[in-house]
Amino acid sequence: MDHLVLTVIAPDKAGQVERIAECIAEHNGNWLESRMSRMAGQFAGILKVAVPAESYEELVRALEALGKHDIRVLIAKSGIDPSCTWKPIAMELVGNDRPGIVRDITRLLAEQGVNVERLSTDVRPAPMSSEPLFHADALLAMPLTLSLDVLQAKLEELADDLMVELKLRPEE
Repeated sequence: MDHLVLTVIAPDKAGQVERIAECIAEHNGNWLESRMSRMAGQFAGILKVAVPAESYEELVRALEALGKHDIRVLIAKSGIDPSCTWKPIAMELVGNDRPGIVRDITRLLAEQGVNVERLSTDVRPAPMSSEPLFHADALLAMPLTLSLDVLQAKLEELADDLMVELKLRPEE
């Protein structure tokens, strides 16, 4: 079996996921995992599909043909999962919202060799003041060579500059 990672974006309307699922099933593909969401009138998702080698090219052509339904699909062949050299870490962050906060956090993570596997962010009003607060929940893949204490110290240094609350914990 070959594995594909698909990135999908389309106008949000009923039947989009079914149309993608039908295309995959018609070409002997198996939908393995996905993350999908609606945002600002658009539907976006990323999914992993297994497909027999003999159906690979046909499935790719069929996925590309979904463009006639305004469904754009970016296709990447999946490589080897390097998860055996990483340890999962959950990160929760809350702070005053400001431009550049995601850039600053992800820059520090990249400098430490930490991979962002999942990131969910939003801005909500603070309970008492109604000031905008930035919230981030992430699943990080930390190299086995990096200690959690070192990462925590580096992020806390940044957290002081950003005036944010930070929690890191090993993911189970």
